[in-house]
Amino acid sequence: MRRIAITGARGYLASLIRLYNAGTFSFVPISRGDVDYTKPEEVERFFLDLDCDLVLHMAANLNTSDCENDPQGTNLVNRDSAIAVARACQAKGRRMLFISTEQVFNGRTDPAPFAETDEPCSVTAYGRQKAQVDAWMASHMDDYVTLRLSWMFGMALPGVKPSPGIVGNVLTALRSGTPTAFTANERRCLTYAQRLASQLGAICELPSGLYHFASENEHTTYEAACLVAKRFGATEEQIARLILPNTERYADRFRDFRLDASKARAAGIALGTFEQDVDLCLRDFGW
Repeated sequence: MRRIAITGARGYLASLIRLYNAGTFSFVPISRGDVDYTKPEEVERFFLDLDCDLVLHMAANLNTSDCENDPQGTNLVNRDSAIAVARACQAKGRRMLFISTEQVFNGRTDPAPFAETDEPCSVTAYGRQKAQVDAWMASHMDDYVTLRLSWMFGMALPGVKPSPGIVGNVLTALRSGTPTAFTANERRCLTYAQRLASQLGAICELPSGLYHFASENEHTTYEAACLVAKRFGATEEQIARLILPNTERYADRFRDFRLDASKARAAGIALGTFEQDVDLCLRDFGW
């Protein structure tokens, strides 16, 4: 059975991947207690000594305020240590799967969606850190897959606690009766996380290179939240009262950093539309 070292092993996506592929791959879970990502030299030595067939590197500091307030410290984690893992994989002749982000495009002002050949432009430290790793891998590695993910959503499973996502946020608003604001000046792809977990085998076999992994979406985040609420059976009155547009956030510049995932689709990866993903999610969870 193929041994996959998976970093960030306790995170939502890593936990979901391990759950969905428990009988297919032998996972070597790696968490903060195993290696210190603030010390890239130690990270490289750790992965040089590690017995595995492939490394799926998902560990990162995703807190955008941490990245802005401490760019030097988070550079060590998000950029330098990711490159250290990549160097170890290159030296050992092991494939590396790296999880990157749509945020590499959050500074672009021209029309989206953006393809893999489009130049990254980010106004955030986190986006720049990921873009720098993407570029290093493309320039220095022979065997790798970089996946730029959109905003992933899902619901809780035993042992798998989801990160904040649009379906969960809307459900919380409806169940608690708490008015919740969703960004109206933003359009981004929104993707059901199980699409990633259920296709790990196919992703591992992709030809070496960079891929966008995102379902299509034409809605603003606020419009998408309204759609989710309708799928949950909320009335127009409930939606108007509980699902609110945040028109102040990004009012100075509408953000649109959707990803064009045509390359992944052409390679056989199944990706749909946001509407299809919502319906699939609710069906999977009995709604």
